[in-house]
Amino acid sequence: MIFPATLMDAASRLLDRYREQGWRIATAESCTGGLVAGLLTEIAGSSAVVERGFVTYSNEAKSDLVGVSAMLIAEYGAVSESVARAMAEGAVAASRADVAVAITGVAGPGGGSDTKPVGLVHFGLARQGRPTRHLERRYGDVGRSEIRLRAVSDALALLDSALA
Repeated sequence: MIFPATLMDAASRLLDRYREQGWRIATAESCTGGLVAGLLTEIAGSSAVVERGFVTYSNEAKSDLVGVSAMLIAEYGAVSESVARAMAEGAVAASRADVAVAITGVAGPGGGSDTKPVGLVHFGLARQGRPTRHLERRYGDVGRSEIRLRAVSDALALLDSALA
């Protein structure tokens, strides 16, 4: 995929900042299907920062790869704050990363509901020794690709905020 220049620039700056700290990143991605990891690894030298990425598109993958409880998914749904937090925490636990970002949402065009409409995306951000953070976005039904790219941009911003 060819990423927009604005995302490439943001990713490059992020990698530089993480490299300066000596920190490593993991991703746990559902609706973005690995786009955050793909964007970061599009940049030469990213292996010094990107520890690993988990594409946890199915509920089973969320459980198998990053340890999200099937009961948690059954109670709150895969697209929820609870699952996003658990995905991020699980990605840190299942890797050698200092920070992990997780993304789960409804990219559409179908699959939405009244309570979880197309464009709803939950993010989790886990950092060693810090409370896990959550971000919710409601992008609206702006198209699958646009929702996914906006989610990638917000994931980069979350990762950047972990450095503060």
